[in-house]
Amino acid sequence: MPSVQNTSENTTQPARRMPKRLRWFSLQHLPLNVYLLLFFTLGKGFQLTIATLNISYYAHSLGYRPDFIGVLNAMGAIGSLLGAIPIGLLADRIGRKPVLIVSAIFTPLFLAATGLTTSAPLLLLFSLVQGTAACAYWVTNIPILTESSNAQQRVGILALNSFLLLGVGALGNLLGGAIPEIVAGMLHVSAASTLPLRWGVLTAALFTLVFGLPLWFLREPKRPAHHTPKKRQERAPREPFPFMLFAQLLIPDLLFTMGEGAVVGLMQLYFVLRFHLLPGPLGVIFTISGFIGGIFSLTSPLFVKRWGKLRLITLVQYLSAPLMILIGFSPTLPLTIAGEYTRSLLRTLIDPIYAAFAMERVSDRHRATLSGFYSVTWSIGYSIGPTIAGWLQTNITLSASFVFGACCLLVAPSLLLIFFGRKPLLVTEVATENTSV
Repeated sequence: MPSVQNTSENTTQPARRMPKRLRWFSLQHLPLNVYLLLFFTLGKGFQLTIATLNISYYAHSLGYRPDFIGVLNAMGAIGSLLGAIPIGLLADRIGRKPVLIVSAIFTPLFLAATGLTTSAPLLLLFSLVQGTAACAYWVTNIPILTESSNAQQRVGILALNSFLLLGVGALGNLLGGAIPEIVAGMLHVSAASTLPLRWGVLTAALFTLVFGLPLWFLREPKRPAHHTPKKRQERAPREPFPFMLFAQLLIPDLLFTMGEGAVVGLMQLYFVLRFHLLPGPLGVIFTISGFIGGIFSLTSPLFVKRWGKLRLITLVQYLSAPLMILIGFSPTLPLTIAGEYTRSLLRTLIDPIYAAFAMERVSDRHRATLSGFYSVTWSIGYSIGPTIAGWLQTNITLSASFVFGACCLLVAPSLLLIFFGRKPLLVTEVATENTSV
C-alpha cells in the first residue's frame, strides 16, 4: 500500500468546513515548492505509464519469455526495497532537494540504458538500479509537499498530487502506444518490432529528465534542531512497540500486493500474448482505465460515509477476485477489457481508504514506522507477484497467474476481518468518520 503516508494532524479535533469556492481558491496560491513538485509528479506519471506499457513489450520483441519478463518487472520493486531506507536516511541527513535532483537525473539515465540494451543480465541490472534511483521520489515527494503547505491546503494538495500521478499520468498510456506506431510508420516496420518499442522506452526517460529540470529551483527549508531535556525524556512514559498489530496490518497487505503484482505487473503483456494487440490499441485501453480510475478515486469519501472503511476494503477485495478470474479466462477482448476496467476502478477506490484505515489503527508515534513498512510490503509483493506470475504463464497457462492473484485477494480480506472485524472503532476512527466530507 504505497499511498500510506504519515499523518501527524490531530484527528480528534473537529474539522472546520470551508466553502468550496474558498477551498479551491486556496489551491491557486501555493508556495513555489508545491508547484515544482506537482509539475514533476505530472512528468513522473507520464514516465511510469509509458515505461510500463513499453518495457515488457520491448523485452518480448527481443525474444524473452514471460518468466524472464516477470523477473524484469520485479527488479524495479526490488531496487526500491533495497534503497528506500538508506535513501530516506540520506535525505534526512543532507536534505531532500539534492536527493530528489539526483533521482531526477539517474532515473532517466538508467531507464534509457534499459531501453538501449538487449543483454538479459544488463536488462536486469539497469532495471534494478533504475528502481533504486526512482524510490527517492517516493521518499521525498510527500514530505516536501507536507512541509511546504499548511493544514488547510494539505489535503487538497495531496489529492491533486495523487490525481496528477494516477489520473492525468494515465494519459501516458495513449502516448506510449502512439510513439511506437509513429516510429514504425516512419521506418516502415511493425510497431511490435524492437526499434519502435525502444523509442517508447527512451521517451519515458525523457519525460522524467525534462520535468525534473525545474527541481533545481526548490527551496530547502531550514529545520531547527529540537533538543529535549534529558530529564523530560526519562519522565516520558515509554510506549511498547505494537509488534502484533503491525503483523496484523502488514500480512494482509503483503498478500494483497502479491496478488495485485501478479496481475498488474504483466497485464499489458497478457493482452499482447492473448489478443495480439499492437502498442496503439494497447495504449488506448490503459489510458481510459487509468484516467477514469484516477477520477473515481476522488469519490472514496462518499463510499466511506455509507459503508465504513473496513467493510468497503474487504468487499472490494472479495469482488476483485472473481474479476481477475474473468479477465484471465474471458473468451473475448471486450469482456476482458470490461473486467479490467471494473477491477481498476475498484482498486483505485480503496487505495486512500486502506491508507487511512491503517494509519488510524496505530498511535501517531508509530505512523511513520508503519508507513515505511508498507513500502517494504509493496516492494516485496510487487517483486514476488510478477515473478510467480511469469513462471505460471510460461510453464502452465497465461490464465494461471490470474488464479494465483485471485487466491491472494480472497485470503487478504479474510485475514483483515479475522484481525479487525470484531474490534470497536478507535477514537481516531470515530473522529475521522464524523469529519469525512
